[in-house]
Amino acid sequence: MRVLYISDITIRDAWTQDRKQIRKHLIESYAQYEQHLSVEKWKQYKQEILQSVEGSHAMAFLVACWRQEIVGSVQLFDSSEVAYNRPELDIHTPIIRYLAVSPSARGNGIAERLIHECVKRLREKGAASVHLHTTDMMAAAVKLYERLGFTRALEKDFFNGETYVKSYWLRFDESEVAK
Repeated sequence: MRVLYISDITIRDAWTQDRKQIRKHLIESYAQYEQHLSVEKWKQYKQEILQSVEGSHAMAFLVACWRQEIVGSVQLFDSSEVAYNRPELDIHTPIIRYLAVSPSARGNGIAERLIHECVKRLREKGAASVHLHTTDMMAAAVKLYERLGFTRALEKDFFNGETYVKSYWLRFDESEVAK
């Protein structure tokens, strides 16, 4: 891990010319989960991650940059149908997906900054809350979400194959991160 000065980190919308760097960043960021998945499940997950960079379904795709290097990213989607092709979840509020921080840049508050920017943008659009989904293998992420005021939304949990996917949501009027 390297120490980055938070003032040197900029959050901006991803550009088309960023795609190659984003793909590399995302695979490096998510590689730690490969050991928790079967070979086939990792291959499928990796493909989903890479396809997310090419897709135009996100309402916003943000990157955190340190100098010219992308060290963080996150995507926002309008609903569970758009984010996961799961209309049955009945989530018609924004969803955070694919939040990632490069391993060499972790511990510098980048994920928190990305979430703050998501909340800021969503509030400006009139949203009152945001959802996200995670699994037990992402324990550090869960701690961050809970520290920022996200609470469990048990009724929006689902299974992705054999993996139990947990839902969290943040109501902006009750959260410090929303202010």
